[in-house]
Amino acid sequence: PKMPGQDSTAHAFSCCFSQEEKLWDALRISAYVFSTGLLTFTALVNSVSWFMQDITLGNFWQTTWLNFYNFFEGDEWTIFLYGAALVPALAFWGFNGILMVADITGKPTFITRYRIQLGKNDPVDKKKLCQAIYTALANQFFVSLPMLVPMFHIMNWWGNTFSKELPTFQWFLVELSIFTIIEEILFYYTHRLVHHPVLYKHIHKKHHEWTAPIGVVSIYAHPIEHILSNTLPVMTGPMVMGSHIVSISAWFSLALVTTSISHCGYHLPFLPSPEFHDFHHLKFNQCYGVLGVLDYLHGTDRVFRQTKAFERHKVLLGLTPLSESIPEAPQRAE
Repeated sequence: PKMPGQDSTAHAFSCCFSQEEKLWDALRISAYVFSTGLLTFTALVNSVSWFMQDITLGNFWQTTWLNFYNFFEGDEWTIFLYGAALVPALAFWGFNGILMVADITGKPTFITRYRIQLGKNDPVDKKKLCQAIYTALANQFFVSLPMLVPMFHIMNWWGNTFSKELPTFQWFLVELSIFTIIEEILFYYTHRLVHHPVLYKHIHKKHHEWTAPIGVVSIYAHPIEHILSNTLPVMTGPMVMGSHIVSISAWFSLALVTTSISHCGYHLPFLPSPEFHDFHHLKFNQCYGVLGVLDYLHGTDRVFRQTKAFERHKVLLGLTPLSESIPEAPQRAE
């Protein structure tokens, strides 16, 4: 006969073992991701930095920066606005302008044939698009721009932001790695926070009006969400590192273009896969992060990992759309 409490003890032991096994799995995948990143970083330094630090090219960028600095007579606020606001905004709207042409006209087919959610935004609802553009512009002018004021004073406190000597390419790669990790942590947890039922209803629901997003929707959000999830995770890294304005400008531009790719609705060749975040817009309770590491650790990608979208979540190195080579399973008849 079983002793009293034997079943509950066995169950507790089983749960404990299961959690320990899950923890080790999480640690293994984290180690794999970060070691892969480290190897990639090392390869980049060894194979690219020699080119970027070539005397002629190095002098070109250094001279260009000094000419730009002297053109504005060392006016640091003006230089900061150009680097942290104007250049990233041009990158964002330039990239999304191309995507919006495809969304509205369905051309060029080179872009539209790579649509993720087939039949959606084909063409995009122009009224919804205008609303998204208006909100994105409002967030940039009335939220992001004012947030640059305290950031400017923090960067001035560091004293490195407007140095006449540019950072080395190797150092910029180190900064980029740190920026990315900080953004992943802050974005994941603030994103999950605004998915809390109380906050979702009043704040995050606006962003999820688009179950099949397009690029400009990346900053289509309630102002509070734009502060918490869109802007602070990107701004924090440079403020922690005391980065140069050139590094800040490059990072802000890269972050805006990358999040546009994640929302664009097209899985284009040779660009990062947007399948992960597109699935979040489709299902709402999966894939909260950027890199996916924290989603794995917290189990918020389990459903995603069982889908065809997960199989397609990779860089497309050919020209055949992954929606064709890895199609969705046919729907069963009711």
